[in-house]
Amino acid sequence: MKIGIICDDYWHPGTTVKQGLEPLGTEGFQFEFIQHASEWTRIWMDGQDAVVLAKSNQISARDKMPWLTDEIQAHFVDYVEQGKGLLVLHSGTVGYREERTFFELIGGVFNMHPEACQVTMSYTDEAMLPIETAKSFSMHDEHYYVEVIDERIHVFLTSTSEHGTQPAGWVREQGKGRVCVLTPGHFLEALKHPDYQAAIAGALKWCSGYHNKV
Repeated sequence: MKIGIICDDYWHPGTTVKQGLEPLGTEGFQFEFIQHASEWTRIWMDGQDAVVLAKSNQISARDKMPWLTDEIQAHFVDYVEQGKGLLVLHSGTVGYREERTFFELIGGVFNMHPEACQVTMSYTDEAMLPIETAKSFSMHDEHYYVEVIDERIHVFLTSTSEHGTQPAGWVREQGKGRVCVLTPGHFLEALKHPDYQAAIAGALKWCSGYHNKV
């Protein structure tokens, strides 16, 4: 499976995303990374079975100007509706509150997070993704608080800490395609947690429709 990854912003270095996701290459994923938003093209995106957005609404770590224009938002919607998959990972929910088309496509965006702490992830519906892992697992991470459009999403994973409980993973379908959002993963150790690696792999397989092909 060819997976395009858009990453790198001021708070979330692309190197962290790369190092966190590259171990999943053993699952059969072929990753292609874009770190500067100017490198994105629709042709590039169409060549991927699924795309991972792990970048807040910044052109790059050095350029904090927004990159997700109305035109690019429309391309993301069309990409999904034509039958492709989109996985929004951690920082991919950040800074998109006012980008209404994209907000509605992914079904939820970042609101805030307290200081990093111990967070427990619990599956509420394991059947949504092809995942073989524990029903819950804990790790040190940022506990993302999100604003979601409840009627547009199906939550399968929650995150709980001393600060409360939040949706941490959800899915939705639009047109012929699929969207999954996973909010954990600020630190490299969190991204590389074995149970979270399983969640990401399952999300990629679901988004790309892989589990329907085998």
